[in-house]
Amino acid sequence: MLVDFVGLGSMGLGMATSLVKAGHDVRGFDPATAQVDLLIEQGGSPFGDGLPKADALVCAVLNADQTRAALFGEQGAAQRLREGGVIISCATVAPAFATEMEAEAAARGFGYLDAPISGGAIKAAAGQLSIMASGNTAAFEAANPLLDAMAETVHRLGDHAGSGSAMKAVNQLLAGVHIAAMGEAMAFGASQGLTPAQMVNVVSVSAGTSWMFENRGAHVVDGDYAPRSKVDIWLKDLGIVGDIAASAALPVPISANALAQFRAASEAGLGDEDDAAIAKYFARQGGVTLPGDS
Repeated sequence: MLVDFVGLGSMGLGMATSLVKAGHDVRGFDPATAQVDLLIEQGGSPFGDGLPKADALVCAVLNADQTRAALFGEQGAAQRLREGGVIISCATVAPAFATEMEAEAAARGFGYLDAPISGGAIKAAAGQLSIMASGNTAAFEAANPLLDAMAETVHRLGDHAGSGSAMKAVNQLLAGVHIAAMGEAMAFGASQGLTPAQMVNVVSVSAGTSWMFENRGAHVVDGDYAPRSKVDIWLKDLGIVGDIAASAALPVPISANALAQFRAASEAGLGDEDDAAIAKYFARQGGVTLPGDS
């Protein structure tokens, strides 16, 4: 298939490369032209004028505003999509926004798949993501060859856009809470003389573990806060959770508290660091020093 891919960040580049490896003709765009160069090195090509229209468009940008602009803005990539082509939209957004984008796509003669992703950059590069997708049968049928190349598991969650984004919000609620809990636990243990390495070794084989504890705890052990997923991502993702919950008149006090901690960490200057840096924020409150902090 001829595929246009918008958004070649840490996840998007791996996804686009997986499509190339699966034999698809992939044309990529990202404001960071170095990312496009990396795709070209893997066998992809850049966007360009006067080219044939694509069969599919994958959009892996950051948020709702970027999604709208990337798809249907003045320079939106949907202009390069053939009639009857399918859009696979992967950003974490509110369900109502996904529904709006599905209607906009349908009005222009395109299929639309609400398809948030999970798994991280390593799994993206290996074509092993979990994709939480919803859309009509025709959209799934058109997108299946691409989903197969990018994902280990595709969860079909409904016949209309919105359910995929709702499920991603559930996942992000848990993930954000677990990362905040990891940070609190690391700071707490360090205050009692335990090292991060000891905590990761013991908790990883005990009942208190989680995937996020093991993954982000390893970053704390190494004192490595180079951003894979930034602290500031959680202001957006847990903010979406809060907005959805408010619209349903449902209290979500645990995730609301986690959001408050990420916001405080961001205000303390940690927003652009890896989200494992929430541990540094907690530790600093008690005068505790973790690896990689001074």
